[in-house]
Amino acid sequence: MHFSCAARTDVGVVRSGNEDSYLMLSDRGIFVVADGMGGHAAGEVASEMATRIIAREIGALRGVEDDEASRRVQRAIVAANESIYERTLAEHDKRGMGTTATVLVLMRGRYLIGQVGDSRAYILRDGEFLQVTKDHSYVQEQVDAGLLTPDQARVHPYSNVITRCVGAGSEVLPDIYFGALRAGDIILLASDGLTGMLEDEQLVRILQSDGGPEAWVDRMVAEANYRGGLDNITAIVVRIESVD
Repeated sequence: MHFSCAARTDVGVVRSGNEDSYLMLSDRGIFVVADGMGGHAAGEVASEMATRIIAREIGALRGVEDDEASRRVQRAIVAANESIYERTLAEHDKRGMGTTATVLVLMRGRYLIGQVGDSRAYILRDGEFLQVTKDHSYVQEQVDAGLLTPDQARVHPYSNVITRCVGAGSEVLPDIYFGALRAGDIILLASDGLTGMLEDEQLVRILQSDGGPEAWVDRMVAEANYRGGLDNITAIVVRIESVD
């Protein structure tokens, strides 16, 4: 399988520091976006720990069967959760910190995504833009219960309240998603600093514009900042060039 990829993170317009982190290991087909919380010198620690530990624990998945790959990704996120939680107990100034974690692993003709929180993974295929992951958030629970519409959820005052994150407790339950890949597929991993600023239609317009992953992540960050840049912004874009 051949692919091109690019990533970008930006502090945004409003925040004084960047609590987002990302990791892009293209040689191993591993990509991670993490959006930290807990304030200055805490959220950024949690997100950096998550990306580093998850990538280390996953290792190399080439030739690994789906079941084992799924277990490896789950264990990696759990290991990150344990390390971050232990640090919150040991260091007073780190109490309350945590992070989202969305992990993409490219395998032979397939993708595997592990997710905790509200950093999202999307796939653009043949003009159709699909959100693969489901937010672990208060407003998503309200949408599921039929109490809010998706449009209402976007502008709800509690739209940034998440119900599951890495590091906040002694245990965490990641969601795992599998899917087939085709040549031409474009995968987007994004923190809510991007998806909270841009509608799906705007993301699709950028991903269908001239250029490639490098140009697209630059345009996404610029557009999110133009529309307010209320949070840190992180995006990873992977374009599948061919599938063996």
